[in-house]
Amino acid sequence: MSRSIKSMLYPLITGALLVILWFVSIRVFSVPNYLLPTPESVLRALKTGYIDGQYWPHFLFTLQSTVYGYLIGCGLALVVGTILAESETFEQFIYPYIIALQSTPKVAIAPLLLVWFGFGMASKVVMVALMSFFPMFINTVVGIRQADPAMLDLMKAFGASRSHVFFHVKLPAASGHIFAGLQISVVLSLIGAVVSEFISSSKGLGYLIQSASVNMDVATMFACLFSLVFIGLTGTNLIRFLHRKLVFWDKSTSATIQAE
Repeated sequence: MSRSIKSMLYPLITGALLVILWFVSIRVFSVPNYLLPTPESVLRALKTGYIDGQYWPHFLFTLQSTVYGYLIGCGLALVVGTILAESETFEQFIYPYIIALQSTPKVAIAPLLLVWFGFGMASKVVMVALMSFFPMFINTVVGIRQADPAMLDLMKAFGASRSHVFFHVKLPAASGHIFAGLQISVVLSLIGAVVSEFISSSKGLGYLIQSASVNMDVATMFACLFSLVFIGLTGTNLIRFLHRKLVFWDKSTSATIQAE
């Protein structure tokens, strides 16, 4: 059996075993539905939500706010991290404030975002951008500053311009760290979207979870959780795919390709 087939088959086997364990545990221990729903009830909730179309507006709202905030936060982190890594003066001016912003709990900032940006999607996008900014920022700075000193000295000896050194030496050296930051930010982006929807929203999967908790509709809560897992897995695998294709010289990427 090829490794690519194994990489798909083994997780499916694990998932099937977990579903069986879930089903058997409910039957053996007589767990009530308001504590743990049966797999059938979760499937019915997913059918009602997606085949009948009730969940799609909420799913698309969460997906849209997550993607917009993720792109803004990671893009801004890449620019600011690059400038900071290249300029010690800029670092002395800005870095303490970035650390202070990161140290502030985002839940405490959320009410201010609602006041400043309203109850619509804008406040959710800003929250997601704040959540996804710091991992991307730190990985960009660390990656750029870990460029091979010998290679940098060689480029200087040949009189290469600063931009040439950045795009041909520093950026390729930082690419592995940058994609690691992108993967971490996917998860944090979803957290930011759900937290902002918990605080105040009339749409989104987070809103559905909160509404279902009031009615003790645990099956709907599980269906929304599985929807969030689907978004997170899809985003993470997309970043991993781009990492393998674009950063083909990275040893860790090569190992992943061989393993698959």
